[in-house]
Amino acid sequence: MPVPESEYVSSVWKDGIFKDRVVFVTGGAGTICSAQTRALVRLGANACIIGRNVEKTEAVAKDIATARPGAKVIGIGGCDVRNPQSLTDAADRCANELGGIDFVIAGAAGNFVAPLSGMSPNAFKAVIDIDVLGTFNTVKATIPYLLESAKRNPNPSQDGLTGGRIIYVSATFHYTGMPLQAHVSAAKAAIDSLMASVTLEYGPFGITSNVVAPGAVQGTEGMERLASSKADIEAANAAVPSGRWGVVRDISDATVYLFSDAGSHVNGQVLPVDGGAWRRQGSMNVGTDDDMRYPDFLLDGMFSKNVKSGRKAASKL
Repeated sequence: MPVPESEYVSSVWKDGIFKDRVVFVTGGAGTICSAQTRALVRLGANACIIGRNVEKTEAVAKDIATARPGAKVIGIGGCDVRNPQSLTDAADRCANELGGIDFVIAGAAGNFVAPLSGMSPNAFKAVIDIDVLGTFNTVKATIPYLLESAKRNPNPSQDGLTGGRIIYVSATFHYTGMPLQAHVSAAKAAIDSLMASVTLEYGPFGITSNVVAPGAVQGTEGMERLASSKADIEAANAAVPSGRWGVVRDISDATVYLFSDAGSHVNGQVLPVDGGAWRRQGSMNVGTDDDMRYPDFLLDGMFSKNVKSGRKAASKL
C-alpha cells in the first residue's frame, strides 16, 4: 500500500517537475534517503537505489515505485560504496536501464555512539571509508553521467526541467563538535569539503553540488543509534528553536528544492534542515540519558545503554 504523500513530500510542488529525470541514490533503502527518493519519484522521476543488503534494497525499491503509476525504480543490492568498481557497475546499469543519470544523492553512511577512548582505529576507519571514500567513489562513478545531463539541461532551464545535480547527506555535529561523535564529525566535515571541491571544479560544466544536513529526524534508524530510547521527547523537542525534531518530509522537501528549477542558482552550499537546532547543539543529548550531564558522563566513563548499538556502554577514560 502506498505511503501517504503527506508523510514524505509537501503539497506545494507541481506534478511532473521531474518528468523522466533519473536519480541515483546511495543508501537509498535507509529511512531518510528512501523518503527523498520517493518524493522525487512521486514528482515524475525514475530511480535507482543502492545498498548492501540485497533483499532490503530490492523490497524498498518496489515500495518506492508505488508513489507514482508507471514509475521505474531499480534496487541494486550487494553494492558496497567503498568498492569503486561496484559503484561504477551500478551507475552503468542505472544509466543503461533508465536512460542516464540526472540527479545523485550520496547518502550512504555509518554511525554509532563511542568516545575516542573506546574507539578502535578500525571503527574510526569504517565510518571514514563508508562516508568519505564512499562519497568520493559515488562522485567518480556518476560524474560522467551528470556532465551529460547538465549539457542536455542548460542552466537556467528553458522548460522547467533540470539535470546535472548532486546532493550529499551530511550532518551538523562538526559545526561545534559533539561528544561521542568524533568519527562522524570528521567524516561529515570531509564530505562538506568534498562538496565544495565538486562545485569549484564542475560548476563551470553546469553541475550543482550541495549538502543537505539533517538534524534529529524522528522515526529513523539513525536516531535509534544516537538518541536514548528513554529520552524525554517533549524536552528534546523543546530544545530545538523550532520546537520539534524533524520528519523525513523536511529533508525530502529540501531535496526537491535543490533539484528543481527553483534551486538552479544554489551551488556550493550547506543547507542545515534542523529547525535551528545546531545553534544550541550542546543541548542535544547524543548517546546520553536525560540524567547524564556534560562533562560528568565523560569523566565517569559512561554513555547511554539505551541506544541501538552492539558496542559496550562504558569505556575506560
